[in-house]
Amino acid sequence: MTRLATLCALLVTSALFASAAVRSDEDDLRRLTVHEWGTFTAIAGEDGQPVRWLPLGGPNDLPCFVERAPNVPEKSTLWATVRMETPVLYFYAPGEMKVDVDVRFPLGLMTEHFPAARVRGGSIGWAGVRVAPGAAAGFPVEPGPSHYYAARATDAAPVRVGSQTERFLFYRGVGSFPLPVSATTDANENVTVANLTPQPIGQVVLFENRRGTLAYRLVDLGIGAETVVRPSPGATLSALTAELERMLMGRGLFPKEAAAMVATWSDSWFEEGTRLFYVVTQDAVDAILPLRVTPRPAHTVRVFVGRLEVITPSLLQDVESAVRANDRHALARHARFLHPIADRIAARSVSADRNVIHERIRTATASFSVDASASACAR
Repeated sequence: MTRLATLCALLVTSALFASAAVRSDEDDLRRLTVHEWGTFTAIAGEDGQPVRWLPLGGPNDLPCFVERAPNVPEKSTLWATVRMETPVLYFYAPGEMKVDVDVRFPLGLMTEHFPAARVRGGSIGWAGVRVAPGAAAGFPVEPGPSHYYAARATDAAPVRVGSQTERFLFYRGVGSFPLPVSATTDANENVTVANLTPQPIGQVVLFENRRGTLAYRLVDLGIGAETVVRPSPGATLSALTAELERMLMGRGLFPKEAAAMVATWSDSWFEEGTRLFYVVTQDAVDAILPLRVTPRPAHTVRVFVGRLEVITPSLLQDVESAVRANDRHALARHARFLHPIADRIAARSVSADRNVIHERIRTATASFSVDASASACAR
């Protein structure tokens, strides 16, 4: 009887420990948090709606270990209206766990990713992602600068897929889908921004960089349209960075995440030209880019910045002058956006000039656009 009582006590104790372990795992899952940020980049046409362009144009800006999705067409043939740039998924957990992640892009195509993933056209998935808080941050690094590395400067848990480790799950893509805003400009370069959704957009930033002189203006975009007067020059990059980080944190990003996002795109967002920045609502992001994490996280925050390039009268004049002078250095300032700009110039030119304009644009873009297959990366 004594042995039987002892055995029963051991069984009960084991069951209690097992039950406690299950509860602990469940508690960990209930505290799993997933944060994501990314950018939807587009170019407004004369009617304010996004136009087709070559979103993969321009030099490759990713390290060679980032994988190119299979069956992606060459840069020179892949036309779309939106570039989905650098979404990264961060994971925060109290203990080590494994998750499965799937992202669908019904109106687009996945183009790059890291770590290794299952990619099929407009979908990407990672199975058995090991989320390991406190693990050594032995992430791959290559010589030379890249947009890619700044996204690591957060407190998110490292992740492992197979033998590959990273601070996040990374992917990119291109697609053609409606945007929540449109933008048109008048002769004085004031920009009318229209909200095309039934929900307020919130703060919108109109930014201009004209030969290194910066200017920006913030407005609240509710329902309908708002005309934003061209901003006066004299802005500082630090003030604009602080405004953008505040906007991102207001949508749920942690401070280090917001800083990492702005740092990632600090050179691209603030390059020559005029553009709008706004935050896409999470409902819209979920519709454009459905995300499934299994087991389901307790909290999921997705913050995507809309970047809409605005082709102003002064920009058209500058590019037309550069085309006629065959000034490739000046044209390079507008890089991947040159084709839709050239289309606008050609549309108002006499027919004899149109072929010359397009040929010089084609030659100029070829001189500073390096296709992935011809780059130093053996993809």
